Amino acid sequence: MTHAIRPQPGILDIALYQGGQAHVAGVSNAVKLSSNENPFGPSDKAKEAFQRAVHSLHRYPSTDHTPLRTAIAEVHGLDAERVICGVGSDEIITFLCQAYAGPGDEVIHTEHGFLMYRISALAVGATPVEVKERERTTDVDAILAACNRRTKLVFIANPNNPTGTMISQAELARLADGLPKQAILVLDGAYAEYVEGYDAGLGLIEGRENVVMTRTFSKIYGLGGLRIGWGYGPKHIIDVLNRIRGPFNLSTTQLDVAEAAVRDQDWVVKCRSENGRMRAWLAEQLAEMGVPSDTSTANFVLARFADPAEAEACDAWLKSQGLIVRQVAGYKLPHCLRITVGDESSCRRVVHAIGQFKGQR
Repeated sequence: MTHAIRPQPGILDIALYQGGQAHVAGVSNAVKLSSNENPFGPSDKAKEAFQRAVHSLHRYPSTDHTPLRTAIAEVHGLDAERVICGVGSDEIITFLCQAYAGPGDEVIHTEHGFLMYRISALAVGATPVEVKERERTTDVDAILAACNRRTKLVFIANPNNPTGTMISQAELARLADGLPKQAILVLDGAYAEYVEGYDAGLGLIEGRENVVMTRTFSKIYGLGGLRIGWGYGPKHIIDVLNRIRGPFNLSTTQLDVAEAAVRDQDWVVKCRSENGRMRAWLAEQLAEMGVPSDTSTANFVLARFADPAEAEACDAWLKSQGLIVRQVAGYKLPHCLRITVGDESSCRRVVHAIGQFKGQR
């Protein structure tokens, strides 16, 4: 039966987003390595701020997020007036599509890019345009070749999820400078903190009018359950995004905990160091078993198997051992499994289980 009530064009083309699995039927205490979460959780200072927040649950939050924006600006050396906060970086991505794309417009993302770029483009009636990567790495020339007068947004995750690869500052600059004049380059820096000395594109934003960066508290800060993100860009773009941002989009709890988290950079340094140590060990152990991966700059390893059947069989075996990783066929990588870098015991369990799996074949 055809309904007279119909959603806007593009919305019915959106497949429901599937998050990383958290449970396995019949298995208690499963180790979740499917959502790129920080195995050490948030810092003690962030936890203390969360506990204090219980006393102000009856109060409306601020609408301008000034304390959090100020903290972010002080830590990263930014202009607080050009920081916008959202419900995860996902909401900033949504704002950008709402504000700058619509029917007849095109939104570029890469072949193995984060699924929310396509979803947010379709939600506003724009046309998502997928551009091939080169060896699972962003290809600047291919993106520039795909641009035209309809291109409004170009989304690049650097480091990229689920591949873990990244491109250089010079390549990012070449991309920003080569875009059509009406297009915005959006640099998704969800995993930027895992790269020592990387500014997530901040240097590109200063002096340009067409580059925006998004960041999140869900990864290295260990606050995925609270949903807090932020963005930074030219004032003319941030002013537009604030016009469509809900005035109370973040709760007092979110704001207070994120402020405490961003000011505790010692925790970030510790988590980055431990992640780097276990990521290198995990990748090396897998490679010795004949399971290669690209050099990852994030908090996960994209393990490549011989074919989709082997990847699915390994995933099933890991689940039977109480280990949950992420199948990434939805990212056009059916022969791969994305494995979050957990704590040392989790990494050792995964390596042992994959070794058992390979030995059985």
